[in-house]
Amino acid sequence: MLFLEYPPCSTCKKAKKWLDDHGVSYEARHIKEQNPTASELKEWYEKSGLELKKFFNTSGMKYKELGLKDKLPNMSEEEKLELLGTDGMLVKRPLVMGTTLFWSDSRKRNGKSDWSVFENSFLQSAQPTLRE
Repeated sequence: MLFLEYPPCSTCKKAKKWLDDHGVSYEARHIKEQNPTASELKEWYEKSGLELKKFFNTSGMKYKELGLKDKLPNMSEEEKLELLGTDGMLVKRPLVMGTTLFWSDSRKRNGKSDWSVFENSFLQSAQPTLRE
């Protein structure tokens, strides 16, 4: 399982703690130091069933600096994926990917991460790898 995180992010810390507390094996990847490629993002986007806009960190400074709120509606899917692949700070995090599991912090209730969605998604996924 791959866990994309920005270590200073409090939501990433909470997700990582949940994985650790439940003995889940994962490969942690710093989203800023090793930003996802456009091809990885395309694969995850297609797997997720979410709209591509959900992959953007819309509250981030980079998103706002680039004026993406106004630009995204006029961009093609390929252009959006290429843009996301240029800077990990544009990508919503945390992202957790496994063979049958995808979760991102874009699934919220009342502006807060819905950990029940995360837990239910994880528990319903096929054969999670647990630490020994």
